[in-house]
Amino acid sequence: MRKVLYTITIIVLLVVFAFSAFQVVNYVVESKRQAEKFDDLAQIKQEAMQNAATEPAKPEQPEETTGQAEDATEPTGETEETEPQMLPQYAALYEMNSDIVGWLTIPNTRVDYPVMQTPDRPNYYLERNFEKNFSAQGCLYAREEADIQKPSDNITIYGHNMLNGSMLAALHSYIDKEKWEENNLIFFDTLYEYHVYEIFAVFKTSASLGKGFAYHKLIDAESEEAFNEYIATCKELAFYDTGITPVYGDKLICLSTCEYTLENGRLVVAAVRIT
Repeated sequence: MRKVLYTITIIVLLVVFAFSAFQVVNYVVESKRQAEKFDDLAQIKQEAMQNAATEPAKPEQPEETTGQAEDATEPTGETEETEPQMLPQYAALYEMNSDIVGWLTIPNTRVDYPVMQTPDRPNYYLERNFEKNFSAQGCLYAREEADIQKPSDNITIYGHNMLNGSMLAALHSYIDKEKWEENNLIFFDTLYEYHVYEIFAVFKTSASLGKGFAYHKLIDAESEEAFNEYIATCKELAFYDTGITPVYGDKLICLSTCEYTLENGRLVVAAVRIT
């Protein structure tokens, strides 16, 4: 009987080990595959931008005249609004997946990814890749209520804290002020415009209901007082003082990823738009 139990125990341990090994190998393979896909998207973006830069400008067409100046329409003083022109590098990616709303880059880190948004399907890209297939890494994605183009006063962008250092894992390096001093700029392009943000606060909090700071709840401030209170809380929780205090009317982004020293913890890097 003892021998039988011993044999069963060994079998169970072997099965557990084999399953664990499979999970590790699958994680490594999947991580590599996703990294290659994001590299491909970055390459498509770069090539589209280069192609647009080398395309010859279209010659201006001469205006047609009828010879009847007296019939010309009188100017009304109103200008006709035109649709914004999508940047060529993002137009190429938009054709592949219309959920893309921008691109996030933090120099000297691995953060160089498209940002997705699905207003009617919150957290859709939590475990989906750019092709909408299952992926443990998911994609970076913006909070569903935020207006990216307007933009809203604050846009929260979520991303996993991956063990291999991908997605938003690099945010943890900003816990040390030396990293902020080395580089405190974040580049977040919309589909139509280039923008640069400056980090003003790095903090951690709990996402458990009623236990932490609901940084993601600010979309558009109800008042100047509400905005200032939000900024004060960010700075109060911050690991260090950056000397930067956004003012009412400024536009913010909050990059959010998992943090493991708190229950349901989140690490947040908050930045204010400077261009």
